[in-house]
Amino acid sequence: MSAQVYLYLVIAVAFETFGTACLQASQQFTRLWPSLGVFLGFAGAFFFFVKVLKFLPLGLTYALWSGLGITLITFVGWTVFGQRIDLPGLLGIALIIAGILVIHLFSQTAAH
Repeated sequence: MSAQVYLYLVIAVAFETFGTACLQASQQFTRLWPSLGVFLGFAGAFFFFVKVLKFLPLGLTYALWSGLGITLITFVGWTVFGQRIDLPGLLGIALIIAGILVIHLFSQTAAH
């Protein structure tokens, strides 16, 4: 499997993170540009997500996409929106990252 598949996955996660950040900034779709960013972000995310599905199974792809997205949007929430995360939250994020590593290092599911 080529590295291009994982690049598409990273791009999908980046678009999804952008869309989610814009969702917060749109203030319930009352601000035009962030509202447009929501649609652009999620359209881009699904476009690249579908490309990844040509090579990886749905369950694995969604697990990686959502895990990476949760981790990245938590970082964006902290740095951009000043949202705090407590120790249990950090431990949960660490477990998500550990799960992603277990999938990549030990699972044969990725050999689609």
